[in-house]
Amino acid sequence: MMNHQTDSFESAGAALPGKTCFTFELTNDQQERALGIFVTGNYRRREVPYALYSVEGDRFNATLYEKEKHGRRKLCVQGRGAEDFVLFVLEPQVLGAATLGYEDVLHPELSAPHAGSDESGKGDYFGPLVVCCCYTDERLSAEMKKLGVRDCKQMSDKAVLAAGASLRSLLGSSGYAAVKLGPAAYNRLYAKMRNINRMLAWAHATAIEELLEKRPDCPRVVVDQFAATEAVVARALKPRGKTAEVEQRHKAESDIAVAAASVVARELFLRDMAKMSKDVFGDAPAADGSPAPAIPIGSSDPRVRAVAEDMVKKHGPVWLMNHCKAHFQTTDKVLAACGFTRADLPPEGQVVSAVKNGTFKGK
Repeated sequence: MMNHQTDSFESAGAALPGKTCFTFELTNDQQERALGIFVTGNYRRREVPYALYSVEGDRFNATLYEKEKHGRRKLCVQGRGAEDFVLFVLEPQVLGAATLGYEDVLHPELSAPHAGSDESGKGDYFGPLVVCCCYTDERLSAEMKKLGVRDCKQMSDKAVLAAGASLRSLLGSSGYAAVKLGPAAYNRLYAKMRNINRMLAWAHATAIEELLEKRPDCPRVVVDQFAATEAVVARALKPRGKTAEVEQRHKAESDIAVAAASVVARELFLRDMAKMSKDVFGDAPAADGSPAPAIPIGSSDPRVRAVAEDMVKKHGPVWLMNHCKAHFQTTDKVLAACGFTRADLPPEGQVVSAVKNGTFKGK
């Protein structure tokens, strides 16, 4: 059911663009100053889950999260203009100190030995779900920064493939653990658990456990929080995971280990998608010289349904079970367009995503 990726691919990739994501823990006074700037400044308010207040500015967005710990709340600033906002607004008017460029001095725990865990493929109709847990320490963090490691969502697929290969070469087989659920295994597990958050918790807990087996000296793990409460992951942790300090937080990709995990997980996902495309379409260029067709990524792109419908017409509805996450609503639309229903699928394909208040919750 699991496919643990521990082999090394070729190292590649030039340095990536600079940092565009910053996280700060604000005191009550700092929160009040930040909120005053958000409300009175030239910013547009936006709605973000779990946020106390979030705004969009000139090429950046800033989110102050509701969750409070020891009297502090996290402020996350992201985007191409994030550095300017931190330098010219946040530091002088809110923090009252220069912090940019001094992160390692002010927050030595950021590069202290620890691990980070993140996933890829959760919202993609085709392909696997991949969860990766990466270890770092002061030396590795410095090397990761040289590679320009950051949240994979801020990188192109080409950059992710290069950086992921370089990261796995840097970390070696003992420095990361990956759990990959291909579509067939994913559909079997979803039919058993019937809850995507429980599946994610199991996969994160499994990757964390394997990483801690390789690095028993790792004292702490940071997880990009995906569920409403931390209990979902806490309940799934295995023996070693229960003895380590496991911290869950939203937008955790600001942590270098979580960012590395996001890059490696996405890289492994993209490599699997390339293999699936080759298996389905072959790798010969089209008659006009254009590249061979590729399986589309995501779930909302119209090409996703078009490819799925074409394959069902050619190979029958069961084809979906080995290539797609069958519980997505997309499956119902594809089957209906081809004259089939879920009754034409095996039992694990007849399980649908949970619906709450009329909203599809499958991604």
